[in-house]
Amino acid sequence: MAQPNLTGSVSTDTARLGTRDNLNAAGEKFEAIFTKMMLGAMRKAKLADSLFESQALDQFRDMQDQKLAENMAAHTPIGIGKAMTEFLAKAGSVTDPAPAATRGDTP
Repeated sequence: MAQPNLTGSVSTDTARLGTRDNLNAAGEKFEAIFTKMMLGAMRKAKLADSLFESQALDQFRDMQDQKLAENMAAHTPIGIGKAMTEFLAKAGSVTDPAPAATRGDTP
């Protein structure tokens, strides 16, 4: 009986990593991270202290900013993620995703 390889090694099959879908997903995540950093910098540059400042409020605001950044990256991107994906697509070997299997009952 063959023993499975349980050494915890990383798979060497990297064919799926170079797809356009993965590159686009990475670009969207990069845009979200960049937007979150921008929102954080804007929050730190406050003009006055609030009456209701607390660590809990800061933590909630950070979570709110994270969700806002993800939504902004998905629906109204500023373009840095797209610029990054286009640059990486030109620089590396990116393959288009495999076409979906066609069903026999389509007209």
